[in-house]
Amino acid sequence: MEIKSAEFIKGIKGTDEILKEKRPHIAFVGRSNVGKSSVINSLVGKKELVKSSSVPGKTREINFFLINDEFYFVDLPGYGFAKIKQKQREKLRKLILWYLLDEELLQIKRKIVLIVDFKVGPSNFDLEMLQLLQENNLNFVILANKADKVNKGKRLNQQKKIEEKIGKNILIYSAKTKEGKEELISKLI
Repeated sequence: MEIKSAEFIKGIKGTDEILKEKRPHIAFVGRSNVGKSSVINSLVGKKELVKSSSVPGKTREINFFLINDEFYFVDLPGYGFAKIKQKQREKLRKLILWYLLDEELLQIKRKIVLIVDFKVGPSNFDLEMLQLLQENNLNFVILANKADKVNKGKRLNQQKKIEEKIGKNILIYSAKTKEGKEELISKLI
């Protein structure tokens, strides 16, 4: 499937009419600064659809992007080392958990994309998120982004390290070079 159109619809911080729509969701979750925005932009072929920042923790709401007038890409706030106060960090954590686990939201057809950093490997926060997704039988894929940051000679070794921690079914991706784009789209759509 080809992505022909993508537009920002709205950001939410809780219950909203958009959640009553029957359109499926593809939600992107990962630690702050892992490249969620860049991944979404690379998939839709627009550099500035999702605003990215060098400052971790910029996304503070759940952002909805309508794709091909058929489904939503949902950009969740980052978790981990966001440079924000503890109280705000806890608010974001609760917002992410609400979106992932709320009973009404579980009725929406969704797929979650857990994005980890290929160069750094999965953080403890990533492992906690993976456990949460598994324990709640959520439909998800694991995407190892920033593959372009590891030279070709070290990539296989790095992939093995990641697979030892989180399993064999990871997709290697680069938002910069679009490596893995077709494979990811085929798994999502």
